[in-house]
Order: sequence, then structure tokens, then C-alpha cells
Amino acid sequence: MDQADIPALLARLASDEDAARKMAVFKLQSSINDPAFADVFIASGGLVVLRRLIMSTGGNTLAYSLQSLSRLLEVDMGWDIFEGSNSGELVERVVELVVTNPLVNILRGAMSILVGLVSHSQSTARGGTSRTPGTFGFRALKPAVAVYPQFFELVIIQLQSADHALCANALMLINALIRDAVSNDSGPTLLVSSAKGSVPPGEEWSKFIKKLQDLGLIKAVYNLMQSSSLQDLAHPLLEFQTLTKVLLRKWRSVRVDLERPEHRRALKGLHLASAPERRQANGAMTTLSPTGRPSTAATIVAAREEGDKENGGEAGAPRKSSRRHNPEKWRRLGFETESPASEFDVAGFLGMMDLTDYVRKNEDGFQKLLLEQSSRPLNERCPVARASLAVTMILYEHFEVEKCDLDDIRNGGYYQLIDGGGKTHDKLFRPLLLQWSRLHTAGLHAFFRMWKATGATRYDFDKVAELVRILIDQVVGQASRNKDVLEVEDDLHEYDSGRLRELQMDLLELSFEDQWGPHLFQVREELKHEALQFVKEQRIRCLLQGSWFSKPQPHRSNHSRTESLKTGGDKGSRLYQPWRFAKLSHNRRYLHYADFAEQTAHDPGLEALTEKIDLLSISSVVSNVSNTDEAAGDYGSHASSSLTSLNKDAAAKSTTKITIYSLAENFSPELASLAAAGKTKEQPILTLHPLNHSLASEWLDGLLMILNQAPITAETNKLVTLVSEYGLKIRLLNVRAEAADNGPVPGAGQVPSREGLDEDYYYEI
Repeated sequence: MDQADIPALLARLASDEDAARKMAVFKLQSSINDPAFADVFIASGGLVVLRRLIMSTGGNTLAYSLQSLSRLLEVDMGWDIFEGSNSGELVERVVELVVTNPLVNILRGAMSILVGLVSHSQSTARGGTSRTPGTFGFRALKPAVAVYPQFFELVIIQLQSADHALCANALMLINALIRDAVSNDSGPTLLVSSAKGSVPPGEEWSKFIKKLQDLGLIKAVYNLMQSSSLQDLAHPLLEFQTLTKVLLRKWRSVRVDLERPEHRRALKGLHLASAPERRQANGAMTTLSPTGRPSTAATIVAAREEGDKENGGEAGAPRKSSRRHNPEKWRRLGFETESPASEFDVAGFLGMMDLTDYVRKNEDGFQKLLLEQSSRPLNERCPVARASLAVTMILYEHFEVEKCDLDDIRNGGYYQLIDGGGKTHDKLFRPLLLQWSRLHTAGLHAFFRMWKATGATRYDFDKVAELVRILIDQVVGQASRNKDVLEVEDDLHEYDSGRLRELQMDLLELSFEDQWGPHLFQVREELKHEALQFVKEQRIRCLLQGSWFSKPQPHRSNHSRTESLKTGGDKGSRLYQPWRFAKLSHNRRYLHYADFAEQTAHDPGLEALTEKIDLLSISSVVSNVSNTDEAAGDYGSHASSSLTSLNKDAAAKSTTKITIYSLAENFSPELASLAAAGKTKEQPILTLHPLNHSLASEWLDGLLMILNQAPITAETNKLVTLVSEYGLKIRLLNVRAEAADNGPVPGAGQVPSREGLDEDYYYEI
């Protein structure tokens, strides 16, 4: 529409005919977002006409009017419509539409206008003139919300709307309200910033935030963030996530100060919720709820009354038990000292919120835990309060709360990453952040479980905290966007502490590799070679010791006839002997063996073993022992196909068998080279049937390694890996603190005293 048509357009907008007004405002909504057109429209008195339409019309005419005003505000024009003596009526009208009108197209436009109204700067007008206080921001809505108190409930209900545009507008309105509070320092972050005895300026806003949560805001946004409609709601959802981090950071920045009544009451509530009466001999009673359990509300009220007594003198005769000084009043709860306020310096009021929330929701468990800890030696008690603060900071660092900023929201920050698809969404959106309280409780329970499982003492606190940090990173960090918080809680509860320690060692190794990668690679190669030689010697010693093998009932075959001829007799004329004993000679040149009718009480010596094989005559060793564990690694060169092989068909049989082959009686190195090329036929000279898999691994790899070939069984390769990895860990223990880039840690690198110790110790692998 051309600017010259604006006078005629205004005339039709002011017409008494509804059809004319509807058509005119329909055309207006498509042109008003042009700044040049909007300038002429406003200068021609268009805002007065548009305001009249919003106040008096309904149906599509009203929907088009709301959409026109919304688009005008999007180009940062038309704000004067909210100023003047009657501006409150317009805001109340828009709020009324949100509450009473069921039409989606009207609701979309009304909420969009409120988003602009709350988001608009209150400091100066476009021309630099001052704004009337309360014209914009959250204050502009307060009079209308007082008339329609169900407004916020209905806005949150719209988060469940099937219309994604309406759902997005509702969430943007909530974001605008929270952002206005944080930007103007009038929200929950200043709840505790007032002078002693006065009403905190942000207390009303704090109640508002709690009201939103009670109305189901967190649950609604959490469901949206996990839903399939994420793409359509990505921007407001990401903004809500960022605002959540901003609020967490603001809460942490608030210093706990016992001069503030609400802080003092919170600490007193913790003390009373711990049921100190149970530890007092005079049997003082706590107030009980209708369920018969100590009432948290009663303890908080009692704490408030006790705080009032401290501030204003006597407020009734206190109980004698309350005047009794308990030297472990706060250390009993898990604080390090009897001055708990200073211990919140790192976690701030956020840490106090998490601790009080845990106590409020788990009051019985909290009391039982303290009673259980009080029965333990002081050195073995788990400090509950310190553990809670540690979990708070672990979550704080895990979600990278410190890195967020309101500027990321205003400038669009990382919104361009939203179009990256499913994998990007899993990294960008963290719905579990909205379940902060439940994660804190689950993490705290995991801390208690790790403390008990590891038998920790007070000096191991940081080590247990590190385990919990790894647990949070592993479970929460790797959880997909769609994973329910209940599953995450179960994983935190059931994660095996042994697996966690293994993961910790892997992470420690990775950190060493980042700093000393080339050196570690060289050390590993050396240790692999040393471990291989160590295991080779162990396997050969198994051969030197000798072992019993079973000997199944023979069948007539080329193999059996060959072995019969080798032993110098006819197979049919000899008695069946079911046992065979084999042993390597002391000089490691011959393999002696003989058959027996039964196992003897003592292993036979070499003189009793009538048969022997020269190791130089062995051309290959074939077995059906499995070597499927490829993770065992490659140590040395692979055995050639003529020297080692795996009979896959035989591997399926229940009987483990090792067969030794030779080329001929007159063996020579030339024949060995021909055998390696596959040009000479081999013949079996000895078959061994091990009694178990371990014995098969020892003898198969022992024979291969004495022939200077690589081991092939998974059991041997795992043993090589185990020895080399423990060798690496032992060498890392020798790394002195001076080797670190940042210099030695105070107290690190000191060799512990062996005073009072003897040599009666062992290592468990």
C-alpha cells in the first residue's frame, strides 16, 4: 500500500461499517511494518484510530488490529500508544483478551503486544525524553494483573497449546518478565539486598517467581524442551534456558549475611529441621504435623521467632533447652566450623537455597542421616552441609552457568546453531538444567553413597567430590535431550563405584597424555615390550613345571597311525592310557612327554617321560583355542600362517586341542623356510588336550613364544596389557610435583614416613 493511500485508509478504519473496517485493517497489517509507511501513519493520527479498534471491536477485525500494533512495535515504533492518561486502559484490555478470549489468532496478537510492552526499555524514549515510571516493563502489567489475577495461570496453560506460534508467544512473554527483572535489578536477585528491618524491594517479584513455578512453569517448559516441536520453539526455549543460568548466577553472587533476617531464619530453620531435640537429654518435643512427622513449617516458624528474639529482645519466655549452648551445633550438620555463614562464600545464597530445599523435601531422611553419622567416629562422618555445597558447585560448573550472559540473549549469540539438527539440539538444549533441585538431591545422595562405599574419611572429601563430579559428567553430561529426569536419577543412584574409579583412572591418563603425550607413547612401547618378556617367561615356566593332559579314546585315522608309528608300535596292540604328561626340559630344547593309565600323586620327572621332541623340529602349532578378543592388542610380529593358525571349525567343538606339527625327522632350517612358504607338507607329531581354557592358553602361547612367535590367546594378551598398564601407573607415581607446568603444589612430593611400618604388605591387582 502506498503512503498516499493512508488518508483513505484511516477513513475506512473509522467507518461505522464492520466490513469496511475489517478490510482496511487487514490491509494495514501487511504494510505497517514498513518504517516509512509507519511514520506517515503515526503522523496522521493512526495510533488513535488503531487504539479505538482494539478497545471496541471483536472477531477478525480485532485480531487484525492486534497484529497491526504488534508489527508496528516490532519496528520499534508506535510506543506512544501506551503513554498518556488512558494508557492503562489499553494494557488492561489486552490482558483481558488473554484471559477471556478463546480465539487463537486474537491470543497470538495480544501476547505479542505484551511481549513488546514488557521488553521495551524504560529509560528513555526514542527522542531521548524521559518515560513515565511504570509505562513499560513488568510494572506496566501490575494494575491489569490485579484485576485479572488468573492471567499468569492462563499464560502458562498456553504453553501446552497445539498452536506453536501461540505457545512461543506465551513463552516469550514469560521470558520478557524474567529478563526485565534481571536487567533492572528489581527481581529475585535483590530479594536480600535491603537494609535490616525494611521490606526487601524484590520480595513481591520473588513471590511472583514462586507462583509461576507453583503453576507448573518448569514442568511445562521442560516438556517443551523434550518435545518434537523443538524447532518451532527453539528461540524462546533457548532464551529461557539462558535466563535460568543468569538467575542461578545471580543467586550465587548474593553473599550469605546473618545480619539479614531471611538468611538468619534459613540457617535457624536448618538447625531446627535437624531435630536437635533428639540429642538433648531433657526430651524436648518438636511440633508435629497431622502425619505425626516433625513439621518443616513449624521449625521455620520457630526459627523466625528465635531470630526475632535475638533481634528485638524477649518475645516470650524461651525454653531452657534453647538457651543451652551446643559446642557442635553447626559442625553436627556438616559445616567445618561454628560460623557457617563464611562457608557459603563460594556457593553463595544458591548453596543455601539448595541445602534448605533438600532439607525441606527430605526432612525425615536428613534427620536419620544425621543420627547415623553421629554414631560414627568424628573422622568418618560425612559432612552433609559441605557435601551439599560441593554438589551445588559441581552442577554449577557442569552446566557452565558462569559463561552465560544477558548479552547472549540480546545479541542473538548462538542462535545460528539452532538450525544444526538433532545432534546440535542435544548439545545446545539442556532440559535437565530445569531439574536443578532434583539433580542436586540425586547428586547429594550419590555423594553419601560414594562416601560409604569408599570408606572415606574427612581427609578424603575432595576425592569423593571428584568422583561425584565425574559421575555427573558421565550420567548427566551424556544424557540425551529426550532422557527423562527419573532415568537420570536412577543412573546416578545405581552407577557402580568400581566403574567410576576405572573411569577416573582413564580420565587421569588422558590428562597425562595431553601434557606428556609423546613421552607416554615411548614409555608405553617400552613397557609393552617388558610386559611381553615378563609374560613369555611366565608361560615358559608353566612348560618347565609340566602339566597333565587328557587323552581321548583314539580313532583310526591318518593322524593316529602317524603318531603310532612315531612311538614305535601298533596302535591296536597297545593298552589305552587316558592321561598324558608333558614337560619342557631344563635346557629348554626338548619337550618330554609320556602316557599314563592314571594321574600320579606327584608329577613325573623327566626320566619317567620316555618320549621327547626337539623344539627345532617343530614347524607349526595348531589349536582351536579362541583368540576372539581383538582388544588384547598386537605385541610383536604376527606368527606366519605356517607356524600358527586357528582352526575355526574345531573351535566349535567342546574339546580343546593343541597339535604340534613337524616337517620330517631330518629337520633343517631350509625345510623351515620352505614350510613358511607353504611348499612342504607337515605331519602331526604330538596332540595335547588341555583340561581347561587357562591351561590351553598357557601351553599354546608358551609353545609359540618359546618359538619366538607372538601370543594369540585373549587371556595372554590381557595379561600383557594388565602388566604394562600397571607398570605405567607405577611410573606415573614417580612424577614429581616439580614437573608440573604451574610449579609444585605446597606439600606435594613429600615422601611419607615409614615410621612404625614393617615389610608385611602386599599389592592387590
